[in-house]
Amino acid sequence: MADKVLTRLEEGVLLHEADGRLIYANPAADALIRLHPVWTEMRGQLDQMIPVQAIADARAHPDWHGIVPFLPGRMLDARLYWLGPDAGRFLLLLKDGVRLRSDDEQALQLRHEELNVRFNAAQEQLLQSEKLASIGQLAAGVAHEINNPIGYVHSNLGSLQEYVGNLFALIDVYERAMRAHDPHAMRSEIDDTRERLDVDFISRDLPQLLTESRQGIERVTAIVRDLRDFSRSDREHAWRLADLHAGLDSTINIVWNELRYKATLEKDYGTLPMVECLQSELNQVFMNLLMNAGQAIDGEGVISVRTGHEAGQVWVEIGDTGSGIAPEMLQRIFDPFFTTKPVGKGTGLGLSISYGIVAKHHGRIEVESTPQTGSRFRVVLPVRQPHVVVAP
Repeated sequence: MADKVLTRLEEGVLLHEADGRLIYANPAADALIRLHPVWTEMRGQLDQMIPVQAIADARAHPDWHGIVPFLPGRMLDARLYWLGPDAGRFLLLLKDGVRLRSDDEQALQLRHEELNVRFNAAQEQLLQSEKLASIGQLAAGVAHEINNPIGYVHSNLGSLQEYVGNLFALIDVYERAMRAHDPHAMRSEIDDTRERLDVDFISRDLPQLLTESRQGIERVTAIVRDLRDFSRSDREHAWRLADLHAGLDSTINIVWNELRYKATLEKDYGTLPMVECLQSELNQVFMNLLMNAGQAIDGEGVISVRTGHEAGQVWVEIGDTGSGIAPEMLQRIFDPFFTTKPVGKGTGLGLSISYGIVAKHHGRIEVESTPQTGSRFRVVLPVRQPHVVVAP
């Protein structure tokens, strides 16, 4: 009965989870979503449809009423209701037909849309800045990781240069001996030269030097590739299927020199399907959680990375045996600029940005922590990004 009533309403009715993910839209709401390119692309994500402040106001009051821009010259009357912590959902009502009536109002709407564009650009810039800040924080460790293989490749090249000179010297002896037409003298000079230049040792050491040098160059190539994949922006990249294990491994390669002296790593990877996502943004989440895990450990400890797949969802869990989080702080850890670290040790944006990225992926972050025992952060993501659910 309720479904029949909702399908006949001209007013758009939408139901969102607490993280902003759309789980229901009646036909009127679905029609509005399909007309708005951003709403369609973001699959009806709540914070893309109404101001972020409106969400906070609805939680506090527990409702919000306002006008939101829709199409040029057209606005929507919006009402947002917080259904309470037990339900953990928002109800959004959208009413069409609110039209601009003057040039001043139209200019106001254009200004509002311009501010939205600037806000989205600033948000993207903030994400990119946080990525680069993270790499800057790890720069010394990354430089050390690159310097080690470069160091022994450089040393090997010196040895190779000497070996090549010795082998050319032996070739010269062969050529002189061949021209002398004296087999006995030829054999004696060649043997003396081989012994003096230690050619037998060169023949054993040369393949090993080449193998080590190639491995060193491959190591540097891998580090550079991991940095490139991590730091690039996804602005020009569409949602695509990605291997989360590859993203985790590349992120661990970047951060591990920072963590290896205080923690051991335990990996327990399950079998994961390819996941529809923006992989470099998820790599930022993994880096933030790994760095937080390392900073929570005072002395020596363990960082664990586990993955799994169940019921159309995948999860990535990063845990530590560190100091844990006090219960009164758990409610604030995702707030922007909130940090328990000393001044200069953190911006307070890492977990806030991570929360936003996971919400954009229609996922969630679960946290369990016990003071003096450790913390566990679990990122749960859908295998495929959900589409708008339309009432029959």
